Amino acid sequence: MRRYKRTLVALALATTVVSGTAGWASGNAQEPVTGPPPGTAAWQREGLPDPAATTPAQVAHFFAALSQDRQQDLVRRHPTVVGNLDGAPVKLRYAANSLTAKANGYGHLAEPGRQILALDPRGRGQVAEVYGDLTEAEHVAVVVPGSDMDARTFDRTNDPYGTPSGMAKSLRDATKGHRTAVIAWTGYTTPVGVGVDAATGDLAEAGADRLALLTDGLDATGAPDPAVFCHSYGSVVCGLAAPRLDAADVVVLGSPGMRADSVDDLRTDARVWAAKDPSDWIDNVPNVAFAGLGHGADPTGPAFGARHVPAGDAEGHTGYFAPGTESLRTFASITVGAL
Repeated sequence: MRRYKRTLVALALATTVVSGTAGWASGNAQEPVTGPPPGTAAWQREGLPDPAATTPAQVAHFFAALSQDRQQDLVRRHPTVVGNLDGAPVKLRYAANSLTAKANGYGHLAEPGRQILALDPRGRGQVAEVYGDLTEAEHVAVVVPGSDMDARTFDRTNDPYGTPSGMAKSLRDATKGHRTAVIAWTGYTTPVGVGVDAATGDLAEAGADRLALLTDGLDATGAPDPAVFCHSYGSVVCGLAAPRLDAADVVVLGSPGMRADSVDDLRTDARVWAAKDPSDWIDNVPNVAFAGLGHGADPTGPAFGARHVPAGDAEGHTGYFAPGTESLRTFASITVGAL
């Protein structure tokens, strides 16, 4: 009974913190975008492999058997499928997503030099961008963001180290001297604000499926196992995806919890790391899980068992990738296998 009361008190405190920060955002509940890519029906009418039933390895095998002319033909006629098909050749996906960007009001994503690995225009839009040469990389990292990120905000210029694009660029710069590619992955429907969506795991569960497919697709195209960096609510996504992630490392930062009590509960062979700086407001949110609310244990707590990432000189909830910080230097070392 005493433990039950403590849980209720903690949940009341969590509600107070969330309400004081941004309010319970019941009016902006998000519907996750799930299922196969848009355009799948037309793709299947031609007898092409069902995206919902074909593994990334099978996708890679399918494309390898096609002539270059046939590959380009599929890009032109089915860009939304090819561009979002994990296991398809990376450069074909870039070309397909450039077409999708132009056709759906995301023209800035089609600018020369941009490498858009995924672009799903449904809902608020989901996008993944690659920094570096993914086809030749010796080291790969993936950045998984938290709330308020979508195809229009993932590369916004204010608060740059709080966006997946800014984090990815900063991490790649910090690995200078190494052949590294970093993917800014806004490949799931994120919560808006700090409200009910952010306190539950529904959006994270949908995101976990997509994240696991991403890492399977990297493996199918010959990329090395990535280090996956999971910020804020993104760490909930990574926690739920962990048993299925084909990753070398899982690194959480500013985490509200991973829906697990310990590293063992994650059931992953990846090394698990955790960072939280002293000024991060996430530390004010109690680490509880009750009646579907809350995300459980603090990954930086000693009982959780994650490896420690020093973050004493990072500032706030979005300062972990800021140049010059010990956290960024450690992230770079993890990415290139120096730790």
